Amino acid sequence: MNSTRATDPLSNDTAQGPVAAAIRIGLVSVSDRASGGVYEDKGIPALREWLASALLTPFEPVERLIPDDRAGIEATLRELVDRERCSLVLTTGGTGPAPRDVTPEATLAIGEREMPGFGEQMRQISLRFVPTAILSRQVAVIRAQSLVINLPGQPKAIRETLEGLREADGKSLVPGIFAAVPYCLDLIGAPRIETRDEICKAFRPKRS
Repeated sequence: MNSTRATDPLSNDTAQGPVAAAIRIGLVSVSDRASGGVYEDKGIPALREWLASALLTPFEPVERLIPDDRAGIEATLRELVDRERCSLVLTTGGTGPAPRDVTPEATLAIGEREMPGFGEQMRQISLRFVPTAILSRQVAVIRAQSLVINLPGQPKAIRETLEGLREADGKSLVPGIFAAVPYCLDLIGAPRIETRDEICKAFRPKRS
């Protein structure tokens, strides 16, 4: 079963200042069992919840729940970028070493340029919790003016890799990958997005 739907735009509190126009963000959960109705998908809700808490910029999630099929994943990613005009696509699931884990291969196949730093940082974060993080194969690519990133499958790991880790006093211990996403989108010509500093402070170089 392939769940295909676009939800209403989500807007956030603008008390921290002006926000940019709404950005379309593709949310893709890759799972044979969840897409087949064996259990409830938790990946897309986790992504949507984190984005709603972290973004000041209004966003419109475009959601897809699909099985672990390489051709289907490739087709979905192309659709979200080329037809749905998503400037950012986040996938969850299918990044391990099992035979059916083919999300990285599908992502690389549709990408025009690889962005290896995202996968490297995600593994660094996860290695603080489990040694099996070295088995994760998340990748990120650019296609046209869109950034596509593979994320882990568990909601807790999704939040940790996006947001990073903090000490008890709130000081950043390990930066999350999303801190680099807004500037990456700037560089490839995608819409500008702003984040809530207390959740994830976006890094942009200071203008000289």
